Amino acid sequence: MSYFFQLVISGIVVGSIYALSGLGFVLIYKSSRVLNIAHGQIIAAGAFITYALTVWAGIPIYISFLLSLVITFFLAMSVERVFLRRLIGEPIISVIMVTIGLMSIIDGLIYLTPFGSENFSFPEFLPKTPLTVGGVSISWTQLVGVIITAILIAGFSWFFKKSTVGISMRAVSDDQLASMSVGISIPRVFGLAWATAGLSAAAAGTIIGNITGLNFDTLHAFGITVFPVVILGGLDSIFGAVVAGIIMGLIQQFASGYLDGNWGLNGTADVLPYIILLVILLFKPHGLFGTHEIERV
Repeated sequence: MSYFFQLVISGIVVGSIYALSGLGFVLIYKSSRVLNIAHGQIIAAGAFITYALTVWAGIPIYISFLLSLVITFFLAMSVERVFLRRLIGEPIISVIMVTIGLMSIIDGLIYLTPFGSENFSFPEFLPKTPLTVGGVSISWTQLVGVIITAILIAGFSWFFKKSTVGISMRAVSDDQLASMSVGISIPRVFGLAWATAGLSAAAAGTIIGNITGLNFDTLHAFGITVFPVVILGGLDSIFGAVVAGIIMGLIQQFASGYLDGNWGLNGTADVLPYIILLVILLFKPHGLFGTHEIERV
């Protein structure tokens, strides 16, 4: 039974990382109906900024983490202002193609640095001895990562439901023309959406880097890995990203723990989540918590 609960804990840890990584997709789509294909590269950039501030600048990692959030916040806002601001009102596919171009540009820039070809790791700052209760253990790094993820997701949920700016972002997502008619600045909303998505990406990248190590290929791959999670939860639902992330994390851990290596099966942890995703989408095409919209044509 302890093995079962160990898989549950591992699934929650992995799922929370998926949820935080997918949050950037949701934040941008929720306000602008745009999919940011370069999100994985921003996750990697946030992790490397934290590492550079910690190791190269000698700043304590707690402060480096906060500085990384601020830097990535303004970096993502700058990307939106320089590359995407002119595309407001243009077809969505044009904006998505620009994000694909951004993905290639950021890839190239990172590959020009040492981060693109080498592996790094954050210095140890938490106790190495894991917490163990009833035969189930969790490392301090994983525990802190889950706590930070829960705080950030709760904060973003409150932001969208209660704050004036968050409600404005939701209004822009529903109807840009109506939002403009009541005085909401569409460019300002888009800039804030990208900035908050960058902040969440930096947090996700730093947490992933602390748990798995800093490898550019692994980090930016999360941008694609979490895409099924976002689709399953619903592209415009923060709560859906959390639930879908936990579901995917649990499925992967159970498949790896009980199926891989048995009955000649291997790689089920990578395949099974997508099979379940397809089955669920047959009955819930908009995801578990996505908004079902009906438009008059």
